Amino acid sequence: MSLDPKHIAVIMDGNARWAKKRMLPIEAGHKFGSEAIYKLVQAAIKLNIKYLTIFAFSTENWQRPESEVNNLMNLMQSYLSKESEKFIKADVRILISGNLRNLKSEIKDKILELQEKTKQNKALTLNVAFDYGAKREIIDAFKKIICKIDDKEEMLAKINEDLIRENLYNAEIPDPDLIIRTAGEQRLSNFMLWQSAYSELYFTKTLWPDFDEKDLSLAISEFKNRNRNYGKRV
Repeated sequence: MSLDPKHIAVIMDGNARWAKKRMLPIEAGHKFGSEAIYKLVQAAIKLNIKYLTIFAFSTENWQRPESEVNNLMNLMQSYLSKESEKFIKADVRILISGNLRNLKSEIKDKILELQEKTKQNKALTLNVAFDYGAKREIIDAFKKIICKIDDKEEMLAKINEDLIRENLYNAEIPDPDLIIRTAGEQRLSNFMLWQSAYSELYFTKTLWPDFDEKDLSLAISEFKNRNRNYGKRV
């Protein structure tokens, strides 16, 4: 039987299907999906989760229709402006994993400001994977290593799992114990591929805007009933 998870990661899927089910535009699904984030944060704090990662926008999401991408960017800008104070008051530390270079300066500046304002907060670390792709994260890690070590022989001698891990985004965060994906799909979709080597996976048909504390508790309950032996014989 497993202990309580220290780090939970969530692939927030199902906004469009939630909207379609209600004959609403996709934009409505994304809006209600964004409102579910703070509810998840509150539930995680209540359930004593110390690290929470959410997959907010992937490197592949840029390939969606331009109107949808623009709506998502505008939604994020609005969300940061209206909701930031909630996270600060809730003692939540905000981190971003991903590439901020493609964002408008107004959004990027607000993200960096929020990271700075919350860096001492301790109730929960919320790691937001935005413009994130696990393959690119691993490539970026190797680029960092190459820049640090000039000598080829030295590089070959030093490269190991620990060195790669140290050069991933926000490497101080422990690997996720549990990865939850909503809306019924059963794949990782280029999310935390390195860190998920021994994560427990939990798939639910609940669409992301409907995911609440009850759903999170069910996922944790199943996690606690699993045996995690990391390849060992126990």
